[in-house]
Amino acid sequence: MDIFIATFLKMFFIMTPFFVLSVFLTVTHEATAKERKALAVKVTISVIIMSLVLVFFGKHIFAVFGITLDAFRIGAGALLFLSAVDLIKGNKDSGKVGDKDISQLAVVPLAIPVTIGPGTIGILLVMGATFNDTSSMVMGSLALISAVLVIGFMLYASSIIEKVIGKQGLLVISKITGLFLSALAAQIVFTGIKNFLGL
Repeated sequence: MDIFIATFLKMFFIMTPFFVLSVFLTVTHEATAKERKALAVKVTISVIIMSLVLVFFGKHIFAVFGITLDAFRIGAGALLFLSAVDLIKGNKDSGKVGDKDISQLAVVPLAIPVTIGPGTIGILLVMGATFNDTSSMVMGSLALISAVLVIGFMLYASSIIEKVIGKQGLLVISKITGLFLSALAAQIVFTGIKNFLGL
C-alpha cells in the first residue's frame, strides 16, 4: 500500500495536473462542454497507454542503449527540474495549436508533450526499471493509472473547475506544483549521484 500511495502522489505531481488543466482550457476555449468531455476521455486513454508502455519496456530500453539506472536518474531529474523552473516562470510550452479540430489534440499536444513531457518520460523509465518483483510492478502500475484517471477526471470536469477557481487560481496552483516538482527533481538527481559514486 505504501508503494501505491508514494507512486500515486509522485506521478500525480510529475504530470503537472494543474498546468495540464490550464493548457486544456486554453486549447478548448471555444469548445462545448460535450466536446471537452470527449477530448478528456481520449487524452486520458492516450496517457495511460503511453505511460504503461514506458514503464514496462524501460528496462529493455536501458539494456539496448547500455545506460545505467543512476545515469538516467541524473538526466531525468535534470530535465524534470528544468520543467519545474519553466512551470514556475510560466514559460512552459502552452500547447497552442491554431485552428485544428480539437479531437486531433488528444495525443499531440495534450498527451505528449503537455502531460508526458521529457522529464515525465525519464521518470517513467526509471520507475519501471526499479520494480524488482511482480507485486511492486502491479501496485506501481495501478497507482500510475489512478493518478492519470484523477487528472482525466479534472479535465472531464474542466468547465466546472474553471468556474470555481478561475484562470488566475489555476496559474497560482500551477506555480506551487512547480515548486514541488523542483524538490522532487533535486531528490532524484541526488539519489543518482549518491548511488553512482557509491556513497
